[in-house]
Amino acid sequence: MAIQVVKNRCTGCRACMKVCIFNAIDADGKKITINEQCTACGQCLVACPFDAIEKTDSGEAVDLSAYKHVWVFAEQREGKLMSVVLELIGEGYRLARDISDETKVYALLIGNGVEALANDCYEYGADGVYLIENELLKNYTTDGYSKVMTDAIRMYKPEIVLFGATHIGRDLAPRVAARLNTGLTADCTKLDVKVSRYIEYANDHTTLDTSSLDPNDPSTGLKQTRPAFGGNLMATIVCPRTRPQMSTVRPGVMQKKERVPGAAGEMIRVKHSLSKRDIRTEVVEIVKSAKEMVSLADAEIICSGGRGLGDAAGFKLIEQFAEKVGGVVGSSRAAVDAGWIDHSHQVGQTGTTVKPKIYFACGISGAIQHIAGMQGSDVIVAINKDPDAPIFEVADFGIVDDLYRVIPEIIAEWDNAGTLYDASLKG
Repeated sequence: MAIQVVKNRCTGCRACMKVCIFNAIDADGKKITINEQCTACGQCLVACPFDAIEKTDSGEAVDLSAYKHVWVFAEQREGKLMSVVLELIGEGYRLARDISDETKVYALLIGNGVEALANDCYEYGADGVYLIENELLKNYTTDGYSKVMTDAIRMYKPEIVLFGATHIGRDLAPRVAARLNTGLTADCTKLDVKVSRYIEYANDHTTLDTSSLDPNDPSTGLKQTRPAFGGNLMATIVCPRTRPQMSTVRPGVMQKKERVPGAAGEMIRVKHSLSKRDIRTEVVEIVKSAKEMVSLADAEIICSGGRGLGDAAGFKLIEQFAEKVGGVVGSSRAAVDAGWIDHSHQVGQTGTTVKPKIYFACGISGAIQHIAGMQGSDVIVAINKDPDAPIFEVADFGIVDDLYRVIPEIIAEWDNAGTLYDASLKG
């Protein structure tokens, strides 16, 4: 959708400018124009006494074949790449190679003095890096990042743009998508290149002749899969008529590509026209939270507790368990809702998606929302008194018993195993 001025009705009264909080309306005498800051909120339509502003479909035909390559927003904070960026570069690399041999994956790096981070992008699979640097981009601002990213996309026309579903990614992605008049699928758990119309053909031949695929055919687009209706079903979404195709992906969902130390790639320095006038907010000070942060996404072992703990005191046992095995404490949503533990520990669709080497589910029944956030774990160990608990359907090892009896025994055995291992080294 787009906002436009009906010239033969507009009198230049500027009533629309008074209600626009986005500075999206410019005036030159009686000539009123809508600029790229417009979010199509519609306030100007209500304010105009002459019905001289209307919301319409842009009506512009998009040449899908003009869009090439996969971009990953390389989110960085204080000169350090977020872990999800490396995961998305790996996923972007896979998608690019599935599309064609000529398709490449690029990282879009925005900030000030962050050029050195390009080496990390190359080593984890990026073919190149688009670099945008400016003092105004040192700290993240919605206006600044939205403008330079939108301008870069319009200039270089990537086919796919991926964001991490972080606080910044979830703020930036929809604003860029709205400015580009394209779609956005949030919190994706799976991405794939759509060639559904040609599956039967591929099954009948040893290779799929991609030259027969029309780039303007929506059946060759990106399949973006995400949980819907509270996680009770998985919806697959396509963006057939506009570009780029944009998605946010939760940290911990995709697989990093194996690092190649010393790998190099193409560096493209993007010219931009960012000025202070484009940024309506100023970052005066960054205050970090003093509370202990829970790094669930990077943990190799997670010990999670649920409603089966009975009360908040049960997490003391889970903390002892996690400390003994070298893991971190997780929880189900039920435990968080009950006020037993902070939301930062929550694993699941509305918490953190995790892929540890070992996941201990203690007193967790296994709601589909929780399972969606941990089923990618290498090994799942479930402890529950209910033999019919859904968690056992995804568990590699299940223990039907009281967790208050089982966990102390595991802790004791862990100590014994360590003693025997030390003795074997000495012997």
